[in-house]
Amino acid sequence: MTFTCRSVLAVAAFVAGIAGVSTPSYALSFDLTSDHCSGGCAPAGTVFGTVTLTQNGTSVGFTVHLNSPFVFANTGSVDNQAFKFNATGVAVTDILVNQTVPGQTLIADTGAFNGDGTGPFSFGIACSTCGGGLSSAFSNDITFSVANSVISDFTNPNANGNVFVADIGNPATGATGPIDASTPTPVPGPVVGAGLPGLIIACGGLIALARRRRKIA
Repeated sequence: MTFTCRSVLAVAAFVAGIAGVSTPSYALSFDLTSDHCSGGCAPAGTVFGTVTLTQNGTSVGFTVHLNSPFVFANTGSVDNQAFKFNATGVAVTDILVNQTVPGQTLIADTGAFNGDGTGPFSFGIACSTCGGGLSSAFSNDITFSVANSVISDFTNPNANGNVFVADIGNPATGATGPIDASTPTPVPGPVVGAGLPGLIIACGGLIALARRRRKIA
C-alpha cells in the first residue's frame, strides 16, 4: 500500500508540474461580521452572512449569502456595490455574474472603491437597475464565477485588513451600511469524488497511518 501511494503521489507531482497549476480540493468560507452600519445593523457578534469561494477547475465560484432578515442594499457608503472584493491577475471580463434577482440586473464592476473606511477595493458586483438605499433591497444570493483564477487570488486583505465587503440593510430598523469579512474558515472538500486532489489526500493519510503502525510494532 505504501509503495502504491508513493507512486501515486509522485505521478501527481509530475502532472501538476507539467500543468503548472494547482487544483485545490477545498472551499474557503468567510463570515460577514464587522458592522459599519450607521447606528449598527444588529447587535455585536451577529453573523450577517457568508462568502464562500469554491475552486471549479480553472475558475473560482463565489456565493455571497445573507442570513435572515438582512438584505442587500445600494448605498454610497459601499460605492453603490452590493459586494466588493480584490483580485490578483484578474480582469473584469473574466467575471461572469449569475442573474439571481428577478427583475433586476447584476453586473461586474471595476474601479477605485474605498467607501466608508473599509479600505480600497478594485472589483464589485453591482445592481445596475436597483434604486437607492433599501428601495430595491433583495435577499437572493449573489453568485458569480471568475475564469482563469485560483482561490488565493482573492484572499489577501486590503490596507484595512478587510478581504470582502457587502452592502447590507436591516429592514426592521432601516439601517444600512458596509459589513466586512476578514477571517477565513476552511471547508475541506470530500475525498470521494474529489478526483486527483482527493486521491493525494487519501494516500497521504494512509502513509501516515502506516508509519504510526510501524512505530508501534
